Amino acid sequence: MTAPNPFAGKSQALFFIALAQILALSVWFAGAAALPGLMAVRELGPLAQAALTSAVQAGFVIGALVSAIFGWPDRIDPRRLFALGAIIAALANLIALALLPGSLSMIITRLIAGAALALVYPVGMKLAASWAKGDTGFLVGLLVGALTLGSAFPFAFNALEIGLGWRGPFAISAVAALGAAGLILLARGGPGLKPAPPFDPSAAALAWRDPALRLANLGYLGHMWELYAMWAWIGPFAHAYWAARNARSALADLTAFAVVAIGALACLIAGLLADRLGRTAVTMAAMAISGSCALLAGLWFNMPPWMMLPLLLIWGMSVIADSAQFSASVAELAPPERTGTLLTLQTAMGFALTAVMVQLLPYWISFAGWSWAFAPLALGPAFGVWAMWRLRLRPEAAKLAGGRR
Repeated sequence: MTAPNPFAGKSQALFFIALAQILALSVWFAGAAALPGLMAVRELGPLAQAALTSAVQAGFVIGALVSAIFGWPDRIDPRRLFALGAIIAALANLIALALLPGSLSMIITRLIAGAALALVYPVGMKLAASWAKGDTGFLVGLLVGALTLGSAFPFAFNALEIGLGWRGPFAISAVAALGAAGLILLARGGPGLKPAPPFDPSAAALAWRDPALRLANLGYLGHMWELYAMWAWIGPFAHAYWAARNARSALADLTAFAVVAIGALACLIAGLLADRLGRTAVTMAAMAISGSCALLAGLWFNMPPWMMLPLLLIWGMSVIADSAQFSASVAELAPPERTGTLLTLQTAMGFALTAVMVQLLPYWISFAGWSWAFAPLALGPAFGVWAMWRLRLRPEAAKLAGGRR
């Protein structure tokens, strides 16, 4: 008789999937977290500063499309594919340690890391979703929460002040990613883990031809316009804010960590609410709040910490809370045989947009200063609210969250 697998249950599997996601995805913002330290040892222009993060976004888009076209998540054991991606991302970070800070070669390692993470995040999402049974919004929210917490960790590494300087976020996140490669092998997929249909480029037209899918994708793009630009530049903003008050840099790193990390809790709460109250309701509320915070954050630059910190924490929760619900919406609206392709396209479009926004924002900041630093980001949520409101009014919205729209 075969001994039962102690890690075969849903809760155990989800625990290891989420933990592995958190550790592996700490690689993502290693460059953003290391930026103050990099600038202390070498002068970097706005292009190089932004490219340390936008290269990861671009690499992720390339990796996600290549993976989908060749069907790797269906041809390779998802756990092994996840582990491979985590190992490559870790190696890219380790190579960066030996390179000239902010150089083109370092930026290329960030591109490679992003491409490798395309084998981690979507594959982990697939593994988690395979356990779904009436709780899709919550499970997708769990994985986006893991992405959020992992993205926050490099800022915490900086705050440890262990004497590694800019190398700290790169080195520690590399070790974390290697740990993730081992942890993912302790989990397995659920009963819903089935081969997806081959990537179908012709399905791309459906993403825009179908009115409901088009609106869901436009809502997602409005959300992504703001999200990664905020995550990438909240660290420098926090450093500027606390430097103006002669505070230690560790306080700035802790602020950035808290602002990003608190979003993980918001993802879980929003997932539960969306399954019960409706996807459009949750996404519109989150974007309305996050857009308002984007306008206020810079304008409050001279406000005392007891006012600024709560605002930033609210922004950190609202900016990511709705993220999983756009994917859940497309999954519910799409023809079952096209779901995989349409989700891949949605992700690729969103992350391509984030690469542009992350790259452009420092030029705006150098022109407008910190008081208006994040104001352009509010345009995305405003557009997203409009798109999801239009979707809510359509009859197809009855497919969302069991009819809860």
